[in-house]
Amino acid sequence: MESSSKKIPRNKLPALLLVLLAVVVLLVVIWRLDSAPATNDAYASADTIDVVPEVSGRIVELAVSDNQQVKQGDLLFRIDPRTYEMNLAKAEASLAALDKQIMLTQRSVDAQKYGADSVQATVAKARAAAKQASDTLRRTEPLLKEGFVSAEDVDRARTAQRAAAADLNAVLLQAQQAASAVSGIDALVAQRVAVEADIALTKLHLEMATVRAPFDGRVVALKTSIGQFASAMRPLFTLIDTRHWYVIANFRETELKNIHTGTPATIRLMSDSGKTFAGKVDSVGYGVLPDDGGLVLGGLPRVSRSINWVRVAQRFPVKIMVDKPDAEMFRIGASAVATLEPQ
Repeated sequence: MESSSKKIPRNKLPALLLVLLAVVVLLVVIWRLDSAPATNDAYASADTIDVVPEVSGRIVELAVSDNQQVKQGDLLFRIDPRTYEMNLAKAEASLAALDKQIMLTQRSVDAQKYGADSVQATVAKARAAAKQASDTLRRTEPLLKEGFVSAEDVDRARTAQRAAAADLNAVLLQAQQAASAVSGIDALVAQRVAVEADIALTKLHLEMATVRAPFDGRVVALKTSIGQFASAMRPLFTLIDTRHWYVIANFRETELKNIHTGTPATIRLMSDSGKTFAGKVDSVGYGVLPDDGGLVLGGLPRVSRSINWVRVAQRFPVKIMVDKPDAEMFRIGASAVATLEPQ
């Protein structure tokens, strides 16, 4: 009796096993891509600053060359300090002269303050004498017509009144001079504060004439030399902050659901794909311009889509901090491959 089901020929089993194996491998790859997204649309990057002098002058010393590695505190360049040194010497001389003037004025004020009480007493005495002389003259003048006093008596009274008034004016002027001396030294003290501020500013300018590396980094885009006049706030070159390197990896939006801050990552640079670097996701981009390619506009990065005639998933930049970067391998813009290990 024949069996209702046909047996698979032995010669077809290997082919069937290969098909099953291919399906299993495909499922594993799909699972792997979903659970451990990877992209070769990535590049290395680091923070940079424009190195700009804060004072103007001619460069007299240039201690670095293009693409040179520097340490924090290393001399980068020095601007001719002579102008600022002369300004400092001039300001310090002005301060010394002002201190002498203040000292002499203070002595005068102290002397006048010492006799201030006697000056006030003299003023009071002179006022009383002037009033008495005026009263005497006022009483004497009417008596001349009555014949009770002579013209000579009236002249003596008038002379005494004028002398008393002159004495009063003299002591009042003396008191006014004492007050003026006090206000004069106040003005000198205020002027001294201004000169001290000028000295502090000149010292700061002199310090700014020497420019040092603010952090460990690498000099790039150096296009200047000794003798070049450097203008304040105009960059001379760029300094890459080599203390911290990161990779900007563009992942499809369908892969972002499993990508979070702290997600472990493995980085490979195309310059040496056999070497790997560990890292962690620092942040996930929340905005890109959907247009194809081009410059950064409106503060948002442009990430081009790989196919124009098919609706493909948008890519978003993911910033991955590298734990222990190789300073000699990492360069800004270097091509990289990033693989994430979501947990």
